[in-house]
Amino acid sequence: MIKEYKTIREIASPLMIVEHVEGVTYDELGEIELPDGELRRCKVLEVEGDRAVVQLFEAAQGINLAESKVRFLGHPQQLAVSGDMLGRVFNGMGMPIDGGPDILADDHKDINGLPMNPAARAYPAEFIQTGVSTIDGLNTLVRGQKLPIFSGSGLPHAALAAQIARQARVLGDNETFAVVFAAIGITFEESEYFINDFRRTGAIDRTVVFSNLANDPAVERIATPRMALTAAEYLAFEKDMQVLVILTDITNYAEALREVSAAKKEVPGRRGYPGYLYTDLATLYERAGRRQGKKGSITMIPILTMPEDDKTHPIPDLTGYITEGQIILSRELHRKGIVPPVDVLPSLSRLKDKGIGVGKTREDHAGTMNQLFAAYSRGKDAKELMTILGEAALSDDDKLFAKFADEFEKRYVSQGNTTNRSIEETLNIGWELLSILPRRELKRIKPEFIEKYLPETK
Repeated sequence: MIKEYKTIREIASPLMIVEHVEGVTYDELGEIELPDGELRRCKVLEVEGDRAVVQLFEAAQGINLAESKVRFLGHPQQLAVSGDMLGRVFNGMGMPIDGGPDILADDHKDINGLPMNPAARAYPAEFIQTGVSTIDGLNTLVRGQKLPIFSGSGLPHAALAAQIARQARVLGDNETFAVVFAAIGITFEESEYFINDFRRTGAIDRTVVFSNLANDPAVERIATPRMALTAAEYLAFEKDMQVLVILTDITNYAEALREVSAAKKEVPGRRGYPGYLYTDLATLYERAGRRQGKKGSITMIPILTMPEDDKTHPIPDLTGYITEGQIILSRELHRKGIVPPVDVLPSLSRLKDKGIGVGKTREDHAGTMNQLFAAYSRGKDAKELMTILGEAALSDDDKLFAKFADEFEKRYVSQGNTTNRSIEETLNIGWELLSILPRRELKRIKPEFIEKYLPETK
C-alpha cells in the first residue's frame, strides 16, 4: 500500500521538504499530484527522522503546499530496457522522443547500476577501430577502456564525437557492436545535428541516443549519463554486445551537480563544485569495462570542455585521475584548419600497448607509433628554433624533421570528419611520412620492419 502525504512544508526549487514520512529511503522515486490531477516526479535526496528532502524533476510552479499530495513509489529511478532500444531516441529521463512507440520492456533496471567488483574485471586487451588516425595509430582505444576527449569552447568536439559514433567498430567475426550516445545539456541545434547525422548515415540502426537539452531541469542532466550507462550494461552484459558509450558534455553534468549542491546548501569544494565531485564522476566512469565470463564490454569516451582551456580545472583534473588517458584538442591546430585538431603530443592512451600488435592491428604498429611521436616532437622543436634563429641555423636533418612535422599535421592528423581510415591505411600513411626522414634516424623500429614496410624514396 502506497501512502499519500499532504505534508509539504517548504519548496525552494528544485528542492522540496515533506514532513511526517515513514519508511522512505534515499534515492527513492516519488510523485506529486497537484489539485488538478497533474502528476510531477521527484526523488529523495535526504532523509532525517520523519523529514524528507526531495528533488523536483519539473518546475515547482503551481504546486499548492496545502492541497498537493506526495506518494513515494518504493524504488529508485529505473529505465525500461529491451533490445528494441537500438535505433531509438530518448530524453534524459528515458522516455522516447522520436515519435515511435514506448519500449516493450524486458526488464526495469535501477539507473544507478551496481559497481563492478574489481576482482571480476577482465583486463582491456582488444583493439577498437574509430577510423580516426590520431586515435587508432597513436592513442589506441582498447575494448573496456575509458578514454576522455578534452576540448575547449568552440572547438569541434561535437563533430569528432559524431564521427567516432558513426565509424567505430570492433575487428573480428561474430561481434555485434552498438553505440550508446548521451548528449548532456546541449542546445536543440546540436541535438538535431547528432540525430540527423546518425539517421543520414544509417548509424542510428546500431545506436541508442539519450538527448538532454540545456533548458531541461538540472536533475534530468544528472540522470542522463546514468540512463545511458544502464542501457549500455544491459546491451553488453545481457545481450553480449561490444558497446561504445559516448558522453558529451561532462562539464554540463558537473555544472548541474554544482547547482543542486548549492540548492542543498552543501559546503562547496574547489571552484564551488561539491566535495564529492571525484566520487560522483567515478560512479559514472567505473561502470565501463569488461567482466570475466561475459562476452560483451563497455568502452567509454567522455567528452568535456575545459573552462578557459584549463587542464587543471577540477573537471578535467579529476577525470584524468579516474580514466586511462586523454585525447586533447588544440586551438592552434583548429586555427590552422586541421580537422580533427587532435594535439598528439600531450594526448595519451595508457592502454594502447595492450590493444596493438600481431593479431590485433599489425606487427609494425608499436614501432611506428613510437617513431612518429619522436619525429613529430623533434620536428616541432626544429620549427620553434627556425622561428627564433631563422632557417639557416638548422642542420639538414632538422630541416627534414621540420618538413616532417608540417606533412604529419596535413596528412596524418588532418583527415576531415567524413574520412574513415582502416588501421592499415593509418599505418601506411605513417610509413609514407617516415620516408621523408633519413633511414638512420628510424631508431625506434626494428630493421626487418623498415625493410618490409618503408616505401622506396625517389
